[in-house]
Amino acid sequence: MAELLIEAHGLHSFYGVSHILRGVNFSVSRGETIGLMGRNGMGKTTLIKSMLGLVRPKEGAVRVRGQDMTQAATHAIARAGIAYVPEGRGIFPNLTVRENLVMAARAGVDGRREWVFDRVMETFPRLAERINNGGAQLSGGEQQMLTIGRALMTNPDLLILDEATEGLAPLIAREIWNIIRTIRASGIATVIVDKNYGAVMALADRSVVLVKGRVVFSGASEKLSDNEELMHRFLGV
Repeated sequence: MAELLIEAHGLHSFYGVSHILRGVNFSVSRGETIGLMGRNGMGKTTLIKSMLGLVRPKEGAVRVRGQDMTQAATHAIARAGIAYVPEGRGIFPNLTVRENLVMAARAGVDGRREWVFDRVMETFPRLAERINNGGAQLSGGEQQMLTIGRALMTNPDLLILDEATEGLAPLIAREIWNIIRTIRASGIATVIVDKNYGAVMALADRSVVLVKGRVVFSGASEKLSDNEELMHRFLGV
């Protein structure tokens, strides 16, 4: 069996008195691409943040490479080979493109340095053209590329992309999808959250759908995309 990189078991998470996640199980194996889907407000981002230590679940457990990290600090989870591209991007606007990338550079858990500065430049030629520009001077699409490039500089085993193409022009979104294909082909496991369900399922080995904080579907992407009734009921498509 493939190595499990991250596992969530029976997660219950709250924002104040609002019960967001209700017993969620979720896992990602080495090299696997998963589409995490659901309408707005169904718990996708909360699940991600609960696994990364940004939200503390009231019940349940999170394991990274088999180690219990339910109460671990977020930086410890990142050091275990998990990279996160958050909704809203989170670049450093007062640093240049080069500085944003170099500050994140490190070897992977096993010492790999496959994603170095030059490889990121080759993968993101738009960033190479703007290497000395400040983060605040970049377009939304360029900022998204920078955030993905910065995550890759950590040489992760798992990359989590929350709203990968949110608010981007179609041409730029197409570039982002091509970049995600390149990342997938490199062997990095990926979790993709995006409203373009068709694009997500075309890339994902497995799809997971949340409705009101519960997993209502987990299986091969083709089983979901080929079932119009499920697509309409769970995703409104």
